Amino acid sequence: MKALILVGGFGTRLRPLTLSFPKPIVEFANKGMLLHQIEALVAVGVKEIVLALAEQPEKVQSFISTYEQKLGIKITCSVEERPMGTAGPLALAKHILTSDGTSNAPFFVLNSDVTSEFPFDKLLQFHQSHGKEGTIFVTKVEDPSKYGVVVADETTGQIQKFVEKPQKFVSNKINAGMYIFNPSMIDRIPLKPTSIEKEVFPNMAREGELFALELEGFWMDVGQPADYLTGMKLYLNSIQQRFPERLAEGDTFIQPVLVDSTAKIGKNCVIGPNVTIGPGCVVEDGVRLSGTAVLNGSKIEAHSCIQKSIIGWHSTVGRWVKMENVCVVGKDVQIADELYLNAVSVLPHKSVSISYPNGGIIM
Repeated sequence: MKALILVGGFGTRLRPLTLSFPKPIVEFANKGMLLHQIEALVAVGVKEIVLALAEQPEKVQSFISTYEQKLGIKITCSVEERPMGTAGPLALAKHILTSDGTSNAPFFVLNSDVTSEFPFDKLLQFHQSHGKEGTIFVTKVEDPSKYGVVVADETTGQIQKFVEKPQKFVSNKINAGMYIFNPSMIDRIPLKPTSIEKEVFPNMAREGELFALELEGFWMDVGQPADYLTGMKLYLNSIQQRFPERLAEGDTFIQPVLVDSTAKIGKNCVIGPNVTIGPGCVVEDGVRLSGTAVLNGSKIEAHSCIQKSIIGWHSTVGRWVKMENVCVVGKDVQIADELYLNAVSVLPHKSVSISYPNGGIIM
């Protein structure tokens, strides 16, 4: 089987992190976002993956090249000369998705910035059971009026229609950004910018060719900082339930906490819950971390307190610093001692020497 991952463009919602790296290779729970999806696809039998790229293909190609041999998979990049929407990349990559002669073999399509437990085996089984052209994962939300919702038969899963931001309740299920299609579906898409959600799916639903399967477990679009941290919390709680042996051990940690084996943790720290600490990081004595991601090579100096924040690569947070309310620190940032940062984004390669209690962007 094959799969296509919609990698997309600039990742503006996740700045300042994406000023240094393309969004799909920004670490999420100590692993590039893209790698979580690739490993899940390999586990269900996918042998070739197409990455639909619009920006920075060289960085993405360099990242994934080390995993092709390790995972026993072929990864091909399909680069858009102009933005092709969410359906156009399928038409652009048709020759790859159908090149092996297995014209009836279904293929997966994913958005690159979603996280879940990725139960692709169940999606494949359900798709094969109904025999129609396409199946999409859907997930329940508390307030469906904020989304385009999917209305499907509760027994069969056949999608009847899509309703954009309904003011009266018609459904509480939304498109989760993970699909499986028969190759014939690609013939519906012109080789031009096209929306799969607005132009392709409604036609498939009208013809009875599109089904929905409710996603089990957690789901989150992690394309912006607050949602990244929420998704990280959901992911870590899932790991705690399914693979607790992967989490950090010891009285220092309030679970769930994920710490790379090369990170160094000082004395008298309190770390957790919902914290990830990446390779080569240093956390000095007396540090308090909660709801926070510390990315590769960063240093948190003694007695600092960081809550609900993302510390970018090779950055240093000084002593007795307090950060909270979704601070996002870019690559190679230096934060001086005894500062208070509240809801602040710091662009890469900056030095911060004064407190920012009222939020903002440090450029």
